[in-house]
Amino acid sequence: MPAVAADPEAARDFALTVVSRLREAGHEAFWAGGCVRDELLGRTPADYDVATSARPEVVRELFGRRRTLAVGAAFGVMTIVGPRGAGHVEVTTFRTDAAYTDGRHPAGVTFSTPEEDAQRRDFTINGLFFDPLIGKVHDYVGGRADLEQGVVRAIGVASQRFAEDHLRMLRAVRFTAGFGFVLESQTRAAIERMAPRVTSVSPERIAAELRLMVARHGREAALDLLLDTGLAAEVLPEVALPGGSPLPRETWQQASRVIGALDEPALPLALAMLVDVSAPEQAENAVMPPAVRRPHSQLVHTIGTRLRLSNDETNATDWLLAAVRSLHRLQTESGLATASWSSLQPWLADPRRAQLADLLRARADTGMGSPEAASWITAQLERPADELDPPPLLTGHDLMAAGIAKGREIGQWLGEVRRRQLDAELTSKDEALAWLTRQSSPDASP
Repeated sequence: MPAVAADPEAARDFALTVVSRLREAGHEAFWAGGCVRDELLGRTPADYDVATSARPEVVRELFGRRRTLAVGAAFGVMTIVGPRGAGHVEVTTFRTDAAYTDGRHPAGVTFSTPEEDAQRRDFTINGLFFDPLIGKVHDYVGGRADLEQGVVRAIGVASQRFAEDHLRMLRAVRFTAGFGFVLESQTRAAIERMAPRVTSVSPERIAAELRLMVARHGREAALDLLLDTGLAAEVLPEVALPGGSPLPRETWQQASRVIGALDEPALPLALAMLVDVSAPEQAENAVMPPAVRRPHSQLVHTIGTRLRLSNDETNATDWLLAAVRSLHRLQTESGLATASWSSLQPWLADPRRAQLADLLRARADTGMGSPEAASWITAQLERPADELDPPPLLTGHDLMAAGIAKGREIGQWLGEVRRRQLDAELTSKDEALAWLTRQSSPDASP
């Protein structure tokens, strides 16, 4: 079911209602998992899960078919749709899982008790139950102590938990870094041994975890822990193992520091930085237009294809890296303030320019870029839209009316007129047409 943004107060009230309804019908019912962890940490839960003794068919009968989704009924899971603004609650029957045969799903489930249900969960901090009606925590796995001590620990035998669902290794990294906790030694050792198995997880699930890691607090620590546990080499081999050789930790940390300093972090910015430090810049024309495929593009598109990223994410990564490198060269060669506007405008007028400014500022703050250049670029973005991206002086129809043949020549002439317009060499349509008339003689070429 697609995630639905819910009002936190409405979501909490609805989760309380679900527990109350189940209890009134004579069943055990508690909040379970991440929402309990967040409650105890003083955080607002993103969503609520309920664990109960009621079987799926009973849950459906209690809440009605119109308000329940049975997509997980085979595993004891029913989704209860709340009133507008309240989101939904997953209600899972207490269960014990059979063996996992695909690194993600159990072959079957047996309905059981709260104590047994807690043992099948991933980490102790996620294995807690909470009775919201009387405010009592039920802890069968030592999760409360680990929360108080700031420890992420697998429940039971760590290697067994990770064998059941290989994605749990990435989740361990995300929880450890996001909460500022310590990864328990046996849990960490199991990840280091089993890291290659994470490649059996679907690319979409891996990409989703990476998005969460780089977009949240603790992202710098998450990236460094990915590298140190060996997971980075499996989920991002193109940058963690460039050319087959491990990326030096200090080089990776250069990128992770910049990513940690971003104001509006997102996966494309993180990938652009990681590619930047792992793939040495090659000789490229500093004024090459953004639409032209660049040497680093193949690497970016390889990552995007393997992780099945959206075209927008892949193209944004490609564009951000090209922009950073082109602006760096312009700054090094002549300084941005003296560079031609036509070489800057394609980057600064792009809709992704705010992300670019954020990345340049973070690079400057961490010693990887020029503070002067970052400040200058940020100031340029305050200019009115019609200065950043003025309407073209001429269109294709204008050129055809002037006798320019259809086809490639139209684009070449339009590009040259646009360059001269941006550099203030042509300031009106009449000037542009007059220049075009002079230049479009049989012997002239754009």
